[in-house]
Amino acid sequence: HYHNPDLKKEVKISSIEGDTVAIYFSASWCPPCQRFTPKLIEAYKELTSHGKSFEVIFVSGDQDEEAFNAYFAKMPWLAVPFSDSEGRKSLDERFEVNGIPHLVFLDAKTGEVLTDEGVEFVSEYGIEAYPFTTERINELKEQEKAAKDNQTIHSVLATPNRNYVISNTGEKVPIVDLEGKYVGICFVVNGYPPVEEFTPVLAKIYAKLKEVGEKFEVVAVSLDSDEESFNNSFSSMPWLAIPQGDKMCQKLVSYFELSDLPTLVLIGPDGKTLSSNIADIINEHGLDAWEGFPFNAEKLEILAEKAKAKAASQTLESLLVTGDVDFVIGKDGAKVPVAELVGKTVLLYFSAKWCGPCRAFLPTLVDVYNKIKEKNSDFEIVFISSDRDQSSFDDFFSGMPWLAIPLEDERKAYLKKKFKIRGIPSLVAIGPDGKTVNTDAKTSLAVHGADAFPFTSERIQELEKKIDEMAKGWPEKVKHELHEHELVLVRRPRPYGCDGCEEMGTSWSYNCAECDFDLHAKCALGEEKKGEEVNGQEHAAAPAGYVCEGDVCRKA
Repeated sequence: HYHNPDLKKEVKISSIEGDTVAIYFSASWCPPCQRFTPKLIEAYKELTSHGKSFEVIFVSGDQDEEAFNAYFAKMPWLAVPFSDSEGRKSLDERFEVNGIPHLVFLDAKTGEVLTDEGVEFVSEYGIEAYPFTTERINELKEQEKAAKDNQTIHSVLATPNRNYVISNTGEKVPIVDLEGKYVGICFVVNGYPPVEEFTPVLAKIYAKLKEVGEKFEVVAVSLDSDEESFNNSFSSMPWLAIPQGDKMCQKLVSYFELSDLPTLVLIGPDGKTLSSNIADIINEHGLDAWEGFPFNAEKLEILAEKAKAKAASQTLESLLVTGDVDFVIGKDGAKVPVAELVGKTVLLYFSAKWCGPCRAFLPTLVDVYNKIKEKNSDFEIVFISSDRDQSSFDDFFSGMPWLAIPLEDERKAYLKKKFKIRGIPSLVAIGPDGKTVNTDAKTSLAVHGADAFPFTSERIQELEKKIDEMAKGWPEKVKHELHEHELVLVRRPRPYGCDGCEEMGTSWSYNCAECDFDLHAKCALGEEKKGEEVNGQEHAAAPAGYVCEGDVCRKA
């Protein structure tokens, strides 16, 4: 091993000092490694400065020695020489490294593996986890449990060196000022769309609760890695925050078992956690959510009843008209009054050009639209785009024969939240009376085509009965030369890919559940089956920040 890539100073393995030795598998090209390495450096320096018997050995996954040297130059510990590729490979195999960063802690005297979850332990507990044994981690977890049982607003927000939070003007606000109040712990990341959409709504609720005299405060917990990003987001927030970079930020991620963003934890006046996340309530009810404060069972029931009444009184205008904005657009930006759509069945089409499944689905939707319009003039589609720039919007919209909401229109965010759009393409059907009749009209359309119109539950049930009739007389099981196992006739609620003709199918398939193998009835039985629709789709790759699975793209 050697300690410094410039000096190339060799260190004999036998002379390595430390009761605990960590083997750190990492690489300069790996973003998670780039985020974790500074944490490990900080922990290493603190432990060694406190005289703890501890050493780290870096095992590189870099592609060339230049990258290794540049990365290793930032590290204060040892490394396996980059030239020793066999040694590095052997360690990868021995410790079953399937991903990086990966940190294994060993007892230096016995060679016993203390834990291979070092990345998690250092991230959650820092130097408190030393000497990184299972016993020590269990001890910390017990302490954490005791802390939750005896939780106060001070134990949640304060550290031994800090008894205050800050305002966006830099004022230090003593944590004691928060005692006896309801406190929302809001986890934030600058530039993350769901957080950026949530924050303005929370700000309005915050202002409303202050206006009516409720004892409510919010404290932001930034997950940003740099102060500039933190300042960019915090500058627009009317509440308080834990200082950026404070170790408590990372501890609270673990303490509250953060798994999603946005997350707003509600702490009661006694310092105990009332709810692990009320962000979903706010996303569902919008500004009206303030009436559910402090979000106990009684208030939530009242909120639910109001939402039910609101849904019952829903009209197309209440969905698509905001203030003076009472139009959608046609080609060349021509304004079409929402009033002209009243009395029609309207599909709200959530989609985007960058989304491969959306592009693949568009020709099918255009074909169905034209077929429905031939027989029903009381039908329209309104495109609601998730595109990132005007040129992409214009290009995609140019291939659509229907209407749209403008790209920068604030109604888009409201409609996505109202209908809980988690993936695209999505279709929501609004009936002639303005009520929602189908929140998954895409599946109805994919299975039944133009026959699904007007997309009501009664119409879909009628079509489902026809599909059930279709399969009468077909054998329940078949053997086919394309597959070794017996295939069973199954009802398919969603489109699927046929492993025979490699086209999409609907309604029924002959399936092997063990192998996830499907054949259309026509392929399995060697004949066309009346009523079975087959269509081909090709899915493009998703851009960074999104995952496309099957026929849907979701935010990663």
